[in-house]
Amino acid sequence: MKNQLSKQQNCDTSSGGDVQLVTDYNMLFDVIAADTPALLEECFKLRYQVYCLETEFEDKSQFVNCLERDVYDDRSVSSLLIHKSTGIVAGTVRLILPPDEALPDPLPVFNISSDLAGLSEQVIPRGTTAEISRFSISKKFRQRHYDTHIPGLEENIGSANNVNRVIPHITLGLMKAIVGMSVENNISHWSVVIEPTLQRLLRKLGIYFIPVGRMVEYHGRRRTLYNEIGSLLDRMYETHYEIWAVVTDYGQLWPYQGTYNSKEVRK
Repeated sequence: MKNQLSKQQNCDTSSGGDVQLVTDYNMLFDVIAADTPALLEECFKLRYQVYCLETEFEDKSQFVNCLERDVYDDRSVSSLLIHKSTGIVAGTVRLILPPDEALPDPLPVFNISSDLAGLSEQVIPRGTTAEISRFSISKKFRQRHYDTHIPGLEENIGSANNVNRVIPHITLGLMKAIVGMSVENNISHWSVVIEPTLQRLLRKLGIYFIPVGRMVEYHGRRRTLYNEIGSLLDRMYETHYEIWAVVTDYGQLWPYQGTYNSKEVRK
């Protein structure tokens, strides 16, 4: 196992390294658990803005009081990303938890992808696999405070411009929220259904999922992905240490285990 102290002293060794990344993130944002009705309402408001008004992923007429929610919220945990200097909600994400006796239905991703559903229990254990869902970044926040947008995100990664760097910080903040929620709920694996463009973006940030089977039709062409959390984060530690430092809080949320093999074929 590599010496973690040496990593901290030389954060610029990874691809797109930025020694200011952790400092900048901690200055800009806080992650908070949406564990009260009022905080959950903030999640639902932003989801309505993103999924009903901006992307039209959902039909806005189906939601009252401009709150986007569904049946899976009863078996989910959610977090908010707060911009420190203004208190404005910059993003939200939820984690749909595995089935239990009270809610025995499988995760929605297993209904969407027969290829994922066909994987063995050893590969993706149903009892400790959660689904990343409703990954939402406020367009109003981006435009009001930073005048930038998601399509330019890939070009902005690694930029020396603090304004452009803010969007990766939002993405990493939401990933940090996902890690925290996973620890609190004893989750070992993640699953997700996303657009190929978002998958490429995550790769640029050192976040590598394993694709499963063919593309699926779900509000457009999307790919089903999964990974064991420890493997994903250990790979991030080795290849994008400064990003690992943000999303795990220097390993306090999820310690480095030394499982990554650099000779593995990249997914």
